[in-house]
Amino acid sequence: MTTPEPADRVLARASLAEGNPTGWFDQLYTAAARGEAEVPWTRGKPGVDLTAWAAEHPGEGRRALVVGSALGDDPELLAAHGWAVTGFDVAPTAVAAARDRFPESTVDYVVADLLNPPPAWHHAFDLVVEIMNIQAMPRDFRPAALKSLASFLAPGGTAIVCEVAEENMDMATWQSPPWPFSRAEVESVAQDGVRLVSLDTVRDGARYWATFTR
Repeated sequence: MTTPEPADRVLARASLAEGNPTGWFDQLYTAAARGEAEVPWTRGKPGVDLTAWAAEHPGEGRRALVVGSALGDDPELLAAHGWAVTGFDVAPTAVAAARDRFPESTVDYVVADLLNPPPAWHHAFDLVVEIMNIQAMPRDFRPAALKSLASFLAPGGTAIVCEVAEENMDMATWQSPPWPFSRAEVESVAQDGVRLVSLDTVRDGARYWATFTR
C-alpha cells in the first residue's frame, strides 16, 4: 500500500505547471479548512528561534512586516513585544483565518503578493521577518521575491531571513517543496543598500538564520 503524496506537493506541482508559483497556497489553506489536507508549516505557536529573538528586541512601537503571516502566530508574537505589525499572506483564506483566530489583535492582516507588493511598503519597515516562505518557490522566482524583501527595509532597520539550508541536506533524495536555499541565495538579500550583518545556522545546521540592515 502506497502512502498518498502530501497535498502541498500535489498542489504546488499543478500550480507551477501553470506558471503560478504562489497560487497553490490558498488552495492548500482552503483544503485544510475543509479537513482534506494539512498545512505543514502551521504549528499553532510561533517558532522558537523568532521567540528567542523577540524576547531580546522589544519593538517600542516600531513597524514590523511579517512575510507569509499564515495563521498569525509570528505576527502576534511580535505584537506582544511592542511591534506595530503588518502581517501579509498571498492566501486570502489564511488571512481570514488569522483575523478569526485573533479578533482583538492589533496586527494589520492583509492579502498581498511578495512578487507584486504594495508600493507604499518601499523602505517602510523597521523589522522585516521572512521565515521559510520564499523557500516554497523554485529558484527561478526567488530573485524577484528577494528584491521585494530587501525593498521593504527602512534605513537602520533589521531584516531576518530563515530558510532550510541546502548545504546540510541530501539533495539527491530531497522532495520539494520546499526548495532549500544555498548560502549565496541568502546573502543575495544584501542589495539595494541592504547589507548582511550575520549568517549562521540553527537547528543543528538545518536552517540558515541571517540578519541584515540598511
